[in-house]
Amino acid sequence: LMAERAPVSKDQEHAPLYLLSDPGVPDRSSAILGVGEDPAERLKKNLLTLAGWGADLLAVPCNTAHFFIDRFRGELPVPFVHIIEETVKAASAMSPAGAWLLATRGTMDSGLYQRRAKETGYTFYEPAMDVQEQVQESINLVKSNRKAEGGALLKTAVLKLWEERDLPVCAACTELPLAYDASGLPDEKTVSSLQALCDACLKILHG
Repeated sequence: LMAERAPVSKDQEHAPLYLLSDPGVPDRSSAILGVGEDPAERLKKNLLTLAGWGADLLAVPCNTAHFFIDRFRGELPVPFVHIIEETVKAASAMSPAGAWLLATRGTMDSGLYQRRAKETGYTFYEPAMDVQEQVQESINLVKSNRKAEGGALLKTAVLKLWEERDLPVCAACTELPLAYDASGLPDEKTVSSLQALCDACLKILHG
């Protein structure tokens, strides 16, 4: 996504990119719900490692991880692009009237998006529990490389929401933009947290 959306005309104009993909980080949602190991120290170690490699800008594409990153954000030695802040900005620009908030159970329970929206005067609408369970299962399907099934299930959930309130959906989880892409739903009715983070990074990197 960073390469696709970068405002460049040749290889040499791209910004250097360091990637640290650590599947050993404990499940963030489970930790928030009190049934899993706290991932904060491992997340902090990984971000400091990236800074040590030479990164002068940090970003994490996992929404739920920000619950833990917020504890030590001020200790990071270089600027950190916050996916929650950037996604709320993108949602506000796309749909001033508000948006449906779709995320993991952990992110929903953490209040990360709700607090940021309140601070900025924005409105998120939360799905009823039966729809929330479908959203979570859609996320789980994408995680298990069953994107088409995840997209079909997400479509069912989103159409229910649109019967209630015709507003864009905020895909506030790494897997949800992928599920939405596979759903066949219209591109102009979603706010992708991944795209919001990507665009914020590119704006800083390329001016």
